[in-house]
Amino acid sequence: MNKYDVIVIGSGSGGEIVDAALSQGLSVAWVDKGPLGGTCLNVGCIPSKMLIYPADRIVEIQEAEKLGIKAEIKDVDFTAIMKHMRKPIRESHEHMDHGLDNIKGLHYYKGEGYFISDYTIEVNGEQMIGKKIFIGSGARPLIPPIKGIENVEYLTNETVFNLTEKPESMAIIGGGFIAVEFAHFFAAMGTKVTIFQRSARLIKKSEPEIADLLKKQMEKRMNVLTNIEVLEFKKEGKGYTIIGKNKESGNETVETVETILIATGRKSNADLLKVENSSIETDERGYIKVNEHLETSKKNIWAFGDAIGKYMFKHVANEEAMVAWRNAIHEQKTPMDYSAVPYAVFTYPQIASVGLTENEAKKKHQILVGQAKYSDVAKGEAMVELKGFTKAIVEKQSGKILGFHIIGPYAPMLIQEVINAMALGGQVGYIGQGMHIHPALPEIILRTFGNLKDPSL
Repeated sequence: MNKYDVIVIGSGSGGEIVDAALSQGLSVAWVDKGPLGGTCLNVGCIPSKMLIYPADRIVEIQEAEKLGIKAEIKDVDFTAIMKHMRKPIRESHEHMDHGLDNIKGLHYYKGEGYFISDYTIEVNGEQMIGKKIFIGSGARPLIPPIKGIENVEYLTNETVFNLTEKPESMAIIGGGFIAVEFAHFFAAMGTKVTIFQRSARLIKKSEPEIADLLKKQMEKRMNVLTNIEVLEFKKEGKGYTIIGKNKESGNETVETVETILIATGRKSNADLLKVENSSIETDERGYIKVNEHLETSKKNIWAFGDAIGKYMFKHVANEEAMVAWRNAIHEQKTPMDYSAVPYAVFTYPQIASVGLTENEAKKKHQILVGQAKYSDVAKGEAMVELKGFTKAIVEKQSGKILGFHIIGPYAPMLIQEVINAMALGGQVGYIGQGMHIHPALPEIILRTFGNLKDPSL
């Protein structure tokens, strides 16, 4: 049986730990079913954003008339866009596969590994023992138990990238990040899109007014159905009929489409790891339990990323991986800080958020709230951006930034200034210490904090 200083399960952010361990001269076993790169590279952030970029350009052209520009899109080459998306991913795989052959101290096990006992993993019939084990096994699409789903050839975020021809119509089941991003893409490509969302609004964790504006803007290009419980799928010729019920009125909704995309959430891969053969505990959803130092219930076994089900973003997984590694090699332990986790939704309009929402903040704090429209600053007015806005939540007594939320162009870039301020202590005063270029969109950040008011007055 092979013995290693470190076993890393998963090739997404697990790669951060592999690099760190090898730099210390440790022997490393890397276990992953492949392809290398994890969810982000293969079926997540990277390919989806490569599709969304041309979608953004299409919608900008469609909306150019507000600037006095009349433009026409003559053709959208769906096949070429999909091919362009796959090329860099294939090249990344080739680069990583070639690199594995030349790394001293690393043994890559390509296969689905699982626990035999606390520190023993089996892959393809071969067993290994690790002094320290790091679990970054990720998650997979959650498929809801809807009647008739066994008769549906549905897509998920793991299979949608294999499409070579544009669907004429599509039902997207779900209203979270994955659902709205793909809805934006396919609608821009010319697909007739219908979203079926169980909840009352899209992106449930967002500010209500942001969710409301997102729905209104997306409804210009597609059908958005909220508060709809999907009850049944039926095969109808070459397509499918979706039968749903409005959770408030009880009215039935029926839609027939060519293609169905399931985007109803994620499911832990801990079951595939057979953690029940170890002392590693899982929560009621099946995700691996960890303490604030990201150690599992078994000493010298850590977990991070989608495997623990906290914040399923690549940037969070990378940070968690490094915190887990530092805690594995240093006596002084570092807790993982989730107080200022940012996220972005690359739909149209874009959304970006960091920290608490207003409702979350006012449960524990006395707060001030500030808002500003893009059109409140010169650059936003030049863009004729009349809908987008920003929102700040600040602790009243200390002036500490608790949360910030944006919907509109360049939202993920604009919010970075606030993220950096929060990382440095979060005082409102940090924002104004540096000069802001005029006229430029970041002035909206200053304007937002300049509009702080007590929401109870």
